[in-house]
Amino acid sequence: MSNSSRRSFLREGVAAALSAGVLVACRAQAETVADTPTPPAPPPPPPSPTAAADAMDAMCEKGVKAFPAKTEGKGNVVMRPRVENGVKIFDLTASKIQWEITPGQKVEAFAYNGMIPGPQIRVKEGERVRINLKNELDQSTAIHFHGLSVPNDQDGVPFITQPPIKPRQSYTYEFTVPHAGSHMYHSHHNATTQVMKGLLGAFIVEPKEASNEPKVALDYVMILNDGLGGFSLNGKGFPATEPLVATKGETIRIRYMNEGMMIHPMHLHGMPMTVIAKDGWAVPAPWKCDTLNIAPGERWDVLVHCTNPGTWAFHCHILAHAESEQGMFGMVTALVVKPA
Repeated sequence: MSNSSRRSFLREGVAAALSAGVLVACRAQAETVADTPTPPAPPPPPPSPTAAADAMDAMCEKGVKAFPAKTEGKGNVVMRPRVENGVKIFDLTASKIQWEITPGQKVEAFAYNGMIPGPQIRVKEGERVRINLKNELDQSTAIHFHGLSVPNDQDGVPFITQPPIKPRQSYTYEFTVPHAGSHMYHSHHNATTQVMKGLLGAFIVEPKEASNEPKVALDYVMILNDGLGGFSLNGKGFPATEPLVATKGETIRIRYMNEGMMIHPMHLHGMPMTVIAKDGWAVPAPWKCDTLNIAPGERWDVLVHCTNPGTWAFHCHILAHAESEQGMFGMVTALVVKPA
């Protein structure tokens, strides 16, 4: 090969190599571009402080304006007994139901006679009572009469004082009511599930001698619970809770009962509460407060002298049980004092 031919061959080789390198580089660049994800669109600017406040305020206002909201079912209804040979007879059936706590929020629940709380039992000290319980649950159950000094075999604790009441079986309790006061009845079998799901109720015993009882315009039982799918007062959560209504100058009695697993300090706006009884027993000296701490199993009786007209907030003061950025919920109601 001549020198000129050799130089021509080298020039052609270098050109081919350069061309191939450029092609590879172009392909690599194209692949790199294709593999690079499209950058996301920038987020929208945050709402102004006023717009954010307006949105939160609208949610809060919606709940308040809905109060008291309608829901299916009402619990804690006073039960009329049958009377046979001087014995007051109360028939209870434990069953599984769907219970509406707030509008549109239904949960599986256990109930006495289809209501939560169960029927309110009111009797007098010294009366003979008989409670017939029919079990339509898919598990055993029993009833304990909380706070009442009943005979041992009527205490309602399976394997200690009685056998469990099996599904589709019935059981009868009978005793003479021993003493006055605000008491409760509830399941004492698989209680974390059964009581939290609604097997609970008030057992109010009025004294034989009523001359020392306070004269009140309203005697209101308020049962607190923190199961049943949320925080509730008498089986309902705000805005479906029930307001207490009185006229200026009237006195009302509130019987708190904590059937839950948490402490609930109940706080009334606008007027003090006067504590008159603890666990069914009169306190030695009544005292005033605006927040009363109610532990599981406790009962407290208070009087409220309605001196201050208006609609007053009434709620558990563990704030996570009562209010969030979406508004009030759970253990919230109101005392409405109408002008005289």
